[in-house]
Amino acid sequence: MTFGQKMRFCPKEKKLPQAELAKQSGIDGDIIEKYERNENSHLIEMAFKNAKVFDVPVDYFLGEGKHSTYDNDFLKRIEEIQVLRGNTTSVLFNLIDTYIRDVKARLAYK
Repeated sequence: MTFGQKMRFCPKEKKLPQAELAKQSGIDGDIIEKYERNENSHLIEMAFKNAKVFDVPVDYFLGEGKHSTYDNDFLKRIEEIQVLRGNTTSVLFNLIDTYIRDVKARLAYK
């Protein structure tokens, strides 16, 4: 499904008239219509293409979402952990959990 198709589908699914979508989002109805027709999706396409080039989540470029503030080194480490085999992942997560628990305990007693 293209971005424009999703822009048409979501309001219909939520039974949200375009005028109300425009009001809630602060985006003019004419602009919404252009997105629905895929006439105004160049910024979205650029964000996705650059995310691939720089190997970061698209959230990073959009400035929203849980990955918007992670740096590239952090994300690469997470990806490397995901491909480890066997017990190694469990050992790493136990170590990380131990550090997090200790920091939280220290902060609680300050």
